[in-house]
Amino acid sequence: MSQVDPQTLPYRPCVGCMVFNREGLVFVGRRVDQEAGEAWQMPQGGIDQGEDPRKAALRELEEETGIAKVEVLAEAPEWYSYDLPRELVGIAMKGKYRGQRQKWFALRFFGADRDVDLNAHKHAEFEAFRWVEIDEVTQLIVPFKRQVYQNVVNIFRKFARPA
Repeated sequence: MSQVDPQTLPYRPCVGCMVFNREGLVFVGRRVDQEAGEAWQMPQGGIDQGEDPRKAALRELEEETGIAKVEVLAEAPEWYSYDLPRELVGIAMKGKYRGQRQKWFALRFFGADRDVDLNAHKHAEFEAFRWVEIDEVTQLIVPFKRQVYQNVVNIFRKFARPA
């Protein structure tokens, strides 16, 4: 178990992307770095120093998925945070953070599945992807991120319809 006190660490500034296809389904990717079981999540990633969150969301989305044919539909009105489980504090995220503070964006993808490239960046985040109903999203995420995902589902539910 980690000896690092989570209270001494900051939250990592991060963005998240809830990507809807034309049918109103949500993109989820299966993470490459999971040792036990499957871990699916929506694209997310860090905000660089001084970077605008909206630009960070579009950059992260393209790096992780190759997806560029999108329209930003909405931005969550507030930031959401989650804490890492105690056993991961001091280990995950290079040991520098207690969790993440995230700004979420809803986006509409106007491309086709062939436009998704999970190897678009030198460090792949996902090994597979699929499109799911919005109510499946919270069941696929690791438990410690579930409340953030439920907040995002509640805010962006109105976009889960055909475009």
